[in-house]
Amino acid sequence: MPLSASGATAKGAFSTRPTEKDPYQYQVGFGNLFASEAIPGVLPEGQNSPQKCKYDLYNEAMTGSSFVAPRAENLHTWIYRIRPSVAHQGFTRLPDNPDLESCFLPLNPRVHISPTQLAWHPFSLPPDSDKVDFVDGLKTIAGNGDPTLREGLAIHMYLANTSMERKAFCNNDGDMLILPQQGRLDIQTEFGKIMVRSGELCVIQRGMKFKVLLPDGPSRGYIQEIYGSHYALPELGPLGGNGLANPRDFETPVASFDIDQHPWSIVYKVCGQLHLCAQEHTPFDVVAWHGNYVPYKYAMEKFINVGSISRDHIDPSIFCVLTAKSKQPGVPLADFLIFSPRWDVASGTFRPPYYHRNSSTEFMGLLYGAYGGRSDGFQPGGASYETGFCPHGVSYEEFKKASEADLAPMRIHEGTIAFMFESSMMFTITDYAMKRSGKLHEHEPKMWDDLKGQFMNHLDRVNADLEAAGLPKLGGQ
Repeated sequence: MPLSASGATAKGAFSTRPTEKDPYQYQVGFGNLFASEAIPGVLPEGQNSPQKCKYDLYNEAMTGSSFVAPRAENLHTWIYRIRPSVAHQGFTRLPDNPDLESCFLPLNPRVHISPTQLAWHPFSLPPDSDKVDFVDGLKTIAGNGDPTLREGLAIHMYLANTSMERKAFCNNDGDMLILPQQGRLDIQTEFGKIMVRSGELCVIQRGMKFKVLLPDGPSRGYIQEIYGSHYALPELGPLGGNGLANPRDFETPVASFDIDQHPWSIVYKVCGQLHLCAQEHTPFDVVAWHGNYVPYKYAMEKFINVGSISRDHIDPSIFCVLTAKSKQPGVPLADFLIFSPRWDVASGTFRPPYYHRNSSTEFMGLLYGAYGGRSDGFQPGGASYETGFCPHGVSYEEFKKASEADLAPMRIHEGTIAFMFESSMMFTITDYAMKRSGKLHEHEPKMWDDLKGQFMNHLDRVNADLEAAGLPKLGGQ
C-alpha cells in the first residue's frame, strides 16, 4: 500500500465536514482561486516558481484556457509534486474501444441520424466474469462535432464492476461531467479525493489525471464530455444574486498525495484515440496546489428551484445547473438541466410540459425516482432522445389528466432527480447505442393516437361565432 497524506484548507478558509458516506473534506465555491497544501508551508509565498521548492518538490503549471484569455475566463493552476509529469517512459497506442466514439460528423459510418424520438431501457452492467473498470466501461451514446475542432460534445455511459488499481485516466479532449446513477465513485485526482453518489455531479476538467474506485460494487452512470469549452454557472438575470445552483454549494477537494514508486499506467484520450503512458511513480503525488482550474462536485438536492407562482410556464432555463458556451455568442453548446422535487402552484395553467418543437436537441436520463408521462418505461439508468424540432410532449393520458385536474398546489417529482443534456447542436447516434447495446426502442407514437381533433366537435358553435363576427362560415366538413 502506498503511503498517503492529506491536509485541510488554509487556516481561516471554510471546509466541509466528513460524513459516513463521504469521508473527504472539500473547499467550497465555484470559480474561486483556491489554495490547499497537505504539508504546511509548501506553497511558496509571493511567487509561483521559486528557484528551489520546499522539500525539493517540483512545480508544474496547468492551464485550462488560452494564456491571454480575459482575467475572468483565465483558468490555471500551479501544483507542487514529488515527481513531475514529464518523468514517464513514453506512449503506446492502445487498441480502439469499438464502443467509444469521438467523431460525430455524419460522414463517419459509425454514427447515425434519427429524425424520431429514441429511448433506451437501463444499460446493462458487465457480467461478473468480466473485469471492467471505469475506462474500459465507457460506452458512447451520442454527440456532436469532433475534439479536433474544439467544438462539440459527447454523451457516454460508464458501466463498470472493477476498481482501477495502479491505473489512471487523462482525457485531453474535453471536460467530463460525471453523474453516478448506481453506486458511489471514489475518485482520486491530482488535486485530492472526491466521493460522488447518485444525486451529485462531478466535473473533471480536460487534462486532469484521475482514477475511479467502486466502493459499492458494480456502478453505472452518465457522462457529458464537452470539447473546446468549460462549464459555468448560468446568468441569473432578474433573479439577482441567488437561486438555481448557488456557488457556495460547489465543493473542490483538498490536497492529498501518495508516496508510491511502483509502476503505473496512465491512459490518455487524445482526439478520440487511447494511448498508454507508463511511469515508475504515482500520478497522485501533488503535495500542494493553488489556482482555479480544478475538479469539483455539487449535490443536486441543493438546487434552488424557481418557477411561476401565478400562471403559465417559465422557459426551461430555470432548471439549468451548468452551462457551456459555444463559439456563437448567446447560444450555449450545452446546458445541464435537472428536474427535482418542487411545488407546482400555477393557476389556470396546463402544468406538464406543453407540446413543443425546440431548436435544441434533448437527451434525458434518470438518476433515481420516477418520471411519468412517457411511453418508454423511463427508468433509472436508461435514457431518451429528441433531435431538434422533433415534436414531443406527454402522453394522451397525462394530457387528459392535466387538462381536467383540480389545480391545487401540489408537490411534484418527489424523491426524483431526472436530468437533461440540452444542446443547440444536432446529435448523431453511435453504433453502440443503435445496434449493440440491446436496449434501444423507439418511442411509441400510438401514445398520441387519442389526441383527436376535438375542434371538429364544435363546428356549429364556431360557425355561430364567425357569423356573429361578420366572417364567413367554415365550409362543410
